[in-house]
Amino acid sequence: MKAAKFPLLGLCLLSIACQTTPDISDQFVNWDTYHGDATASHYSSLDQINKSNVSQLQLAWTYNAGDFDERSQIQCNPIIIDGRLYATTPHLKVMALDATSGKEIWKYDPFNGETPSGVNRGVVYWADGDDERIIFTAGSDLVAVNAKTGSPIPSFGNKGRVDLRQGLDRDIGNQDMVATTPGIVYKDLLILGSRVSEGQVAAPGHVRAYDIKTGKQQWIFHTIPHPGEFGYDTWPEDAWQTLGGANAWSGFSLDVKTGIVYVPRPKKHVQSQLGSIKSAMASNIVCCAILTILETSTGIKPPTFITSPPNCGSE
Repeated sequence: MKAAKFPLLGLCLLSIACQTTPDISDQFVNWDTYHGDATASHYSSLDQINKSNVSQLQLAWTYNAGDFDERSQIQCNPIIIDGRLYATTPHLKVMALDATSGKEIWKYDPFNGETPSGVNRGVVYWADGDDERIIFTAGSDLVAVNAKTGSPIPSFGNKGRVDLRQGLDRDIGNQDMVATTPGIVYKDLLILGSRVSEGQVAAPGHVRAYDIKTGKQQWIFHTIPHPGEFGYDTWPEDAWQTLGGANAWSGFSLDVKTGIVYVPRPKKHVQSQLGSIKSAMASNIVCCAILTILETSTGIKPPTFITSPPNCGSE
């Protein structure tokens, strides 16, 4: 399905005159995480707009991102933090707006005026006291900026950036490695998936965790198992060195209490590679997916068994 294109804008907000004010002590008041909260519930407790008055909505403001072209689109799901809206524009600039008025607070261009390619589905917010950060991806870079000013965080990676093509336990050269869907935060860790090529030559889609304060990679979960890892015997012997894919591109769900992250991902990278996969698996892997459970602090699978959909074989 193609995403809608917006010739003017970027974002607009609808409003309605209401007599009641929502109780800010309620849970689910902010929309501070992609898909609403760590569990990806898509739920808000705000009730000023409901079935009885939704037909009365009127346009309150419109924000013109100013970088539309004939190929641009917006797939970003904005987040709201204490009255501030954070999102990305068609050309993947990250911005902060006053959610009440639509007034721009700041905007940062990670491409320095060059025209980017690809899309961005959202950003990540993290705070520790007065240290507030927005983390997002721009091309193959993971970028951290100050949530109040939009300035890059110098202590994060290399002057505010981390190259996602590094740290995969194998050299991928210039192969595609981006993260169109934002990661998820657990304490001081950002857990991130990726989007890779769907062709015969592709990077591995491993899941990684980064220290939000420093940008340092803290752990990696090999979706294409390395020797000695669970599932290694279901792949060709050299798959961990040559095959790609098996990437978690769609986003995660997190159980904060148990420290478990749920990672949906394709069974194996099958496009143009069926001849490389063991023949016993070949009839079972097309269009299959598996749910992987990881401990957020380590990236290790806990002793839990999760079944794949029917006819998907074993992991």
